[in-house]
Amino acid sequence: MLNQTPIFEKKNVLVTGGAGFLGSHLCERLLKEAKVICIDDLSNSTIRNIDHLLQYPDFEFIRYDVNQPIHLDDFPELAKFKVKFQGIQEVYHLACPTSPKNFEQKKLHSLWANSSSMISTLDLAVKYHAKYVFTSSSVVYGPAPANNTTFTETDEGKVNHLSPRGCYDEGKRFAETCVETYRQVYGLDAKIARVFTTYGPRMRLRDGLLIPDFILDAIENRNLVIYGGPEANQSLIYVSDMVDGLVRLMHTGPDVHLVNLGSDQVVKMNEVAEMIIAMTESTSSVHYEEPLDYVSQKGIPDLRRAKEHLDWLPLVRLQEGLRKTIDYTIAHKEIM
Repeated sequence: MLNQTPIFEKKNVLVTGGAGFLGSHLCERLLKEAKVICIDDLSNSTIRNIDHLLQYPDFEFIRYDVNQPIHLDDFPELAKFKVKFQGIQEVYHLACPTSPKNFEQKKLHSLWANSSSMISTLDLAVKYHAKYVFTSSSVVYGPAPANNTTFTETDEGKVNHLSPRGCYDEGKRFAETCVETYRQVYGLDAKIARVFTTYGPRMRLRDGLLIPDFILDAIENRNLVIYGGPEANQSLIYVSDMVDGLVRLMHTGPDVHLVNLGSDQVVKMNEVAEMIIAMTESTSSVHYEEPLDYVSQKGIPDLRRAKEHLDWLPLVRLQEGLRKTIDYTIAHKEIM
């Protein structure tokens, strides 16, 4: 049985889905304090997101499907991390396809990510006595009721488990059950972050995600399409704030194991679209279309638990976050 304290100068941390949008930013942040093992099968991500990290000796990328059992001894490239002697101290499990545009094609991948990969990553954490953070989703609460759009962690939510979205929405609920069961059976210090809508550089383009699609359309002077009416709104949190919340959650004790992470400020999507049009000096207009079948109306998070236990609050203002995202998209539009 391995001790949780690393016996060398830095802890070993494993991130699944590490080449994705959120995962790549998390890997980047963790390199400040740890040796990082990034695992991704690139089925819904790109190696370009972590190109700049490959040069660091404390970073290693492994292309692997975490729906399969994970045996770190099978990867000779990890010898430099001395996993055989030191083990791993932390596991961040982010791997799961989140593509509104290609949701239909990714249904089985969502199902596997919320079941098989939960077992393989939790088993790995048990083997090494590692701390564990799972990125769940606000979808576990179900659609926001008209009379109250704020969700607290004690809300049980209501999800149609047989709907076309069931593999993801109900899948995330089952995934949370896996985490809680391993806590109860193995005493694992495993935590759940209920992640609300996050945006920033490296989001996939033309994937049905509003912020990157807004930016790309504005750059190209095309109509910015909102799937819904003028009252469509949601909360938006910049990626660096989300990463900070995940790291702070990992650093807490076993008594903190479930928190909302997101912004508790609601913004109208047409106002966001107009901000992007102005910031890109575009001639675009805002147009409205029927809501997409696979996009659910989300609520906003109650952040009292995160404030109290993580000493955490989102810090990046919307205009600042949009500017950073716009600049990145313009600079990388061709290769993205």
